[in-house]
Amino acid sequence: MAIPKKEKWYRKLRHKYRLVIFHDETFEEKISFRLSRLNVFVTLVSLMVVLVFVTSYIIAFTSLREYIPGYTDIRLNQRIYDIESRADSLERVFQQKDRYIANIKRIVEGYDAEQDSLDAIGLQVNTGVSAIDTIDYVRSEEDSLLRLEFESAERFNLYDQNNIMPESQRRTMKVANFFIPLKGTITNPFDPLNKHFGVDIVAKSNDAVKATLEGTVIFASWTPDKGYILGVQHGGNFFSVYKHNAVLLKKEGDFVKAGEAIAIVGDSGELSTGPHLHFELWFNGVPINPTEYLSF
Repeated sequence: MAIPKKEKWYRKLRHKYRLVIFHDETFEEKISFRLSRLNVFVTLVSLMVVLVFVTSYIIAFTSLREYIPGYTDIRLNQRIYDIESRADSLERVFQQKDRYIANIKRIVEGYDAEQDSLDAIGLQVNTGVSAIDTIDYVRSEEDSLLRLEFESAERFNLYDQNNIMPESQRRTMKVANFFIPLKGTITNPFDPLNKHFGVDIVAKSNDAVKATLEGTVIFASWTPDKGYILGVQHGGNFFSVYKHNAVLLKKEGDFVKAGEAIAIVGDSGELSTGPHLHFELWFNGVPINPTEYLSF
């Protein structure tokens, strides 16, 4: 008896098979497929290729790739750069505001410009170290008077500007709704040449000191010379200062309305000679005479 030859494997790929699905109870034929090994192989490979293509498309062109480890949004770096730029801008703005408030605090506390300049460059004044000890110069009497007049007018300016205020600007300031901070008698008038940038108002003890305009308290502290001091920043570049108080009713950051009580008249500070209020009014960094805009 002759033994049949073994069929080649690649020829078996074309052998036909039938896949039949029957009903479990009636054995009725439902679905029938005629298959071969080659057809099954080609179908599986095609399906894998389609899946790879769909997956690649999702990763490359949809936002779902952000959920895959190692992938991120291509616009994320740009957004991070924009956020950092805005943060840097905000930081510069806050630094400018901090310097502005620090300048106002130095003015309120009564430090002169020379001392501020020395402190700013780190010189030890108390130990006698000075950067100008070796300078030898002689000034005439006329030059000294001119310097004194100019420094008295410009020393405490927060902005570079002309001290001559336009008439239209004065009219605008006069129509502002100023509120009298304290009703009383002025014993020491406004005298900028003698470094007295406000008026001293004598009133009864325990009288309430009121805000002349609405604004935000940016300085509320105590100094040995001026006692309890409170400074309020108002709209329109107005700034008011209240010194020698007995008690401060507001703290830094509080918003106050015009006529609202902010302190109590007192006699605090070494430079005080009795219960009174030292009131200053500034406009654009320049001290102005309060009696020109308020009737005490």
